[in-house]
Amino acid sequence: MSNKETSAKKSFDIKLFSRVFSYTKPYRGIFIVSVLSAILISAFSVLTPSLVGRLIDEAITQQNAELLFQLIITMAAVLFGEVFFQLLFTYTANLLGESIIKDLRTHLFSRMIRFRMNYFDKSSVGILVTRAVSDMQKIGEIFSQGFFMIIADVLKMLVVATVMLVMNWKLALLVFSIMPLILYATRWFQKSMKVAFVEVRAQIAALNSFVQERLAGIRVLQLFHREEEEAKAFRAINLKHQDAWLRTVWYNSIFFAIAELLASITVGLIVWYGGIQNVGGISPERYGDIFTFILLSSLLFRPLRHIADKFNVLQMGMVAAGRVFAILDDTGQLEEEGDTELDEVQGKVAFKDVVFAYDPEKPVLRGVNFNIEPGQCIAVVGATGAGKSTLINLLNRFYEIDKGAIEIDDLDIRQMTLKGLRAHISVVLQDVFLFADTIEKNITLGNPDITLDAVIEAAKAIGVHEFIEALPGGYHFEINERGSTLSSGQRQLISFLRAYVANPSILVLDEATSSIDTYAEQLIQRATEKITEGRTSIIIAHRLATVQKADVILVMDQGQVVERGSHEELLSKKGMYYQLYQAQFAVLSEA
Repeated sequence: MSNKETSAKKSFDIKLFSRVFSYTKPYRGIFIVSVLSAILISAFSVLTPSLVGRLIDEAITQQNAELLFQLIITMAAVLFGEVFFQLLFTYTANLLGESIIKDLRTHLFSRMIRFRMNYFDKSSVGILVTRAVSDMQKIGEIFSQGFFMIIADVLKMLVVATVMLVMNWKLALLVFSIMPLILYATRWFQKSMKVAFVEVRAQIAALNSFVQERLAGIRVLQLFHREEEEAKAFRAINLKHQDAWLRTVWYNSIFFAIAELLASITVGLIVWYGGIQNVGGISPERYGDIFTFILLSSLLFRPLRHIADKFNVLQMGMVAAGRVFAILDDTGQLEEEGDTELDEVQGKVAFKDVVFAYDPEKPVLRGVNFNIEPGQCIAVVGATGAGKSTLINLLNRFYEIDKGAIEIDDLDIRQMTLKGLRAHISVVLQDVFLFADTIEKNITLGNPDITLDAVIEAAKAIGVHEFIEALPGGYHFEINERGSTLSSGQRQLISFLRAYVANPSILVLDEATSSIDTYAEQLIQRATEKITEGRTSIIIAHRLATVQKADVILVMDQGQVVERGSHEELLSKKGMYYQLYQAQFAVLSEA
């Protein structure tokens, strides 16, 4: 038996439920109204069967027209009251559930965006989306369709049982004799469904993850003609998803068939034992009691079936809550902050014996040392996998170093607040990510301190204003998801402008010209000269033509700085930089 199934078969997790329930504290008023409505629904529900009994025994049998009219009016009033409190209960229970979803989803999202990068390296985006969207909805249903519904049904059963015992304890015991069978069936149903729902949630997460990844990489799939193979893989995953759901349908089919059979047997016993055998001294004038008991038995067994159904909802919500809280409890993945806030940064950067590995068995940086003076421009070159981009990840504290120190203005970055650290650094990446929003919003990222006039002025300064104005709507042009309506060069120019308007003290260009056309590269070269002017700049590049004007060039190999100097100095050494330069320009000359 899998750990998943073993976990699912454990008893109801009170601690987990209490934790979910704690999110109701800000909504105590709504909670109280829901509970009171549930109690009143229970009270009103038993009045109608009692009135039916009186209607038969006292009005119809005795041909009392006036009492008949009064009882009908009373039944109408009871029905109106039951409907009113049912509406109130449904609304407040759903309002409470949606309010809890809102708070919990906000809490989860706020936590996820503060996780370290290695958390996202190991986690599927599709699964995280499932946790933040569909799993949250299941947690909300704990209150809107699960917990309160179960409370209402239990209250209704208690009231019905009490009324039965008061009316005729012998008939009541006859009805209660069927209860153990239904309770046993309900317990079996609850256990089976919990195991099934754990599998359902797992298959939903796998399905979401598969679809999200394939749609994100649709170009690769089509370029390599993988449509049929991926469709087959999807069918296999979808089949597992279907099987998981069909298992829940099978359990439902068995349980509800048994429940209906037992309810029908109970009605038959009431008619036989109460009518034919005349148990309890039921006279013809009290035949209304038989009708009342038939209606009450329905009210007694129907909630049991509802409880089983609602317990499914509760179980699914609890499974979802366990998954969500597992993310919230993962404090080891949270970024650690210092407490020092630097209002101004001169731009001095130092890497001191920095050692780092994504995988402990495969070090990426092996004792890296270098200094950058304020306003200096350095370039970092080297073969793929040498550790160039890792330097930037560590400078921004996306990952924590294993040994050594990184300092800005002689202060260890681990002592700085993350917001303060990253506010002074802007990075232009090779793979530019643009959101589905306007160009202006993609540049300012919603920062209210950056006005449209400031954006336009910055665009003119680095030479990209004309390109943006040529787009339909200019700065208000709506970009599709990931900027698919723009060329790679256009996306890169927007990324440069985004970095420039932030007015950073330290600027990083990470392979910013590696995948663009010649015209866009010329614009970016002019933009680079403008935005690096007067500020500390780090340029990581494969194209050595883009780094020749740097004050210092660092050559990295296998996680170490093996050479440093100006372009001319490194060429004169005829070392690794010289070899890279010769190899690259030999390829260009052949082209």
